[in-house]
Amino acid sequence: MSILETRNLMKSFGGIRATDDLTLAVEEGELHAIIGPNGAGKTTLITQLCGTQMPDAGQVLFKGRDITGLAPHKRARLGITRSFQITSLIADMTVLENIALAVQARAGSSFRFFRAASSVEAIQSRAMELLARVGLAEKAGMVTAALSHGEHRHMEIAIALASEAELMLLDEPMAGLGPEESARMVELLRGLKGKHTIVLIEHDMDAVFALADRISVLVYGHIIATGLPAEIRANKEVEAAYLGEEA
Repeated sequence: MSILETRNLMKSFGGIRATDDLTLAVEEGELHAIIGPNGAGKTTLITQLCGTQMPDAGQVLFKGRDITGLAPHKRARLGITRSFQITSLIADMTVLENIALAVQARAGSSFRFFRAASSVEAIQSRAMELLARVGLAEKAGMVTAALSHGEHRHMEIAIALASEAELMLLDEPMAGLGPEESARMVELLRGLKGKHTIVLIEHDMDAVFALADRISVLVYGHIIATGLPAEIRANKEVEAAYLGEEA
């Protein structure tokens, strides 16, 4: 069953079609990777999925509902979250405090002093659970600025998880990471597979082929192929348009 669909999405900037009659279906529970060369329209697609840009034509559907005209915060309430641009990490707060704020936002409560202590404890307990899930429990008391770039990426995944989203849009989570940090991110995302539906935009082909259930290839705003990783790897049109270039 498709949890996310796009139908004939069109988005132009001047004479350039960033998405060109783009039709896509993402199945519930899958990790669906979107790959393509620079300028293919991947970021424009993500912005239309999360609602920060509206298409010139076409539709975006979530669980069968047309959400094309909905603002980002309304899509978030429905269960769609975009990682790495959800919020800015607060550098002078601790790791735990950053994640607790995200949990608090989801719970709709606040840290006012007259709140019951048990409420704050529940929020912090949930935050610690999320930090453990992304491998940062031991860093909970550290100031966020002291963490590495890769650890910040893991924090952002924890913030996405705090929203309890059904659909996570991940825009290049491996960007700027070294080999060891990339390997840790791959393991983290592998652990999320099947528990969340994930749309992954990524240039790291090793990560894509290690993680994806299905892959769609975007070239000049148009999807030229969708299939299993082995099918995409063997597709001559994809090889000519993208994978050969990467090699």
